[in-house]
Amino acid sequence: MRYLQKIKLVSNQQSRRSSRSNNQARSSSSTASHKIPGAPPPPPSPPWLASQLRSKYSQSHGGEEEGFRDPRGRAHWVPETTLSTSKFNQSGMVSTTAVVLMIGLMGMVYQATQLTPPLQSDPNAEEHADESTRIRLSDGRYLAYREKGVPRNKAKYKIILVHGFGSSKEMNFLAPEELIEELGICFLQFDRAGYGESDPNPKRSVKSEALDIEELADQLELGSKFYVIGVSMGSYPIWSCLKYIPNRLAGAALIVPIVNYNWRSLPQSLIRDDYRRRLVQLTYFFSSYAPGLLHWWVSQQWLPSNSVLERNPVFFNPHDIEILKKIPGFPMLSKAKLVEREVFDTLRHDFLVGFGDWEFDPTDLENPFPSNTSNVHIWQGLEDRVVPFQLQRFISGKLPWIRYHEVPEGGHLIVHYNGLGEAVLKSLLLGEEPLTLNHVQP
Repeated sequence: MRYLQKIKLVSNQQSRRSSRSNNQARSSSSTASHKIPGAPPPPPSPPWLASQLRSKYSQSHGGEEEGFRDPRGRAHWVPETTLSTSKFNQSGMVSTTAVVLMIGLMGMVYQATQLTPPLQSDPNAEEHADESTRIRLSDGRYLAYREKGVPRNKAKYKIILVHGFGSSKEMNFLAPEELIEELGICFLQFDRAGYGESDPNPKRSVKSEALDIEELADQLELGSKFYVIGVSMGSYPIWSCLKYIPNRLAGAALIVPIVNYNWRSLPQSLIRDDYRRRLVQLTYFFSSYAPGLLHWWVSQQWLPSNSVLERNPVFFNPHDIEILKKIPGFPMLSKAKLVEREVFDTLRHDFLVGFGDWEFDPTDLENPFPSNTSNVHIWQGLEDRVVPFQLQRFISGKLPWIRYHEVPEGGHLIVHYNGLGEAVLKSLLLGEEPLTLNHVQP
């Protein structure tokens, strides 16, 4: 009897060992079947996105912020890269087909993030036909420009106009011809690096924008001082001029200038819930870490063929939309242009510099005209849906030497409103303060 009991005990032990061995083999086989050699790793999630996912999960599960809590009350940290897949791993019910499709999609995304090398600029650019007037900068790049108004050698006031995002030296600055002739104004408009007929600058920075403007002024012999006006994205070169070449400025105006959410002076109470901030962060992330994917996205045939901004009520108020019916709009932002690698790279680099880390905060700047010989002006629409007026008020409040003007019912395109150009010129050149801006209309 004891002998039979021993045999039965040994048999049960062997059976349990065999069962465990089979289970491990099945588990190993199942795991191996889900792995595909050579599959690219998934791209990391942006830190702020993973943080938001953890925060939302915590709020719905008892408010735990340090980790996820299991039913037994023990906290467990889930790595950021597995937040979106933990449910599938726990269930063990993901089919091989689904995994193959997912990895295939990831492979497509991985390939899309790899940009081909950019095209080199034409070394024989100076031999081209008369496309425009250009100067050669000290680093060998060509900068295209055009003149409007009174001839340069007869002008009393020389103003360099700086265009915005997706624009060019062909931008239209509305001002009465009589006023231009009466005051003797010469406008110099140029294609910023990479735009229009100007060569790209692989070392583009906030500072390089000011140095390009200074070299343009020197080669065209504008004198020791000149005026600058920047519109929208073209305003960060004006901030750069105020920082790096303030002694060359006779006056400056910024029209609906962009606000960089990285400026340390901006209070969280003003920007925490600003949807534009999150949009900028998302665009900045893909522009930095997945430019090929972003280019692939804007090149898709199923996307609308017109500009992503054109007549979009998210960005433009009714007055702006009326303006867009009368002007060319943003030709560089159309899908037909965005598919071109050179255009896409120019816009991407401009965006990364404008919304990247600067070497300074505008609120730290000193008054470039301590003797009140001239002024710096900011013009802002109260219904601007691209740049919130609350942030402009804050910046202007920190810099008492800036003259701040608001346009009632004005959107982001106030530079195209009738009467705005005249008001800007009179305040900048003559020091006249407009009694009211209610007359400024589309």
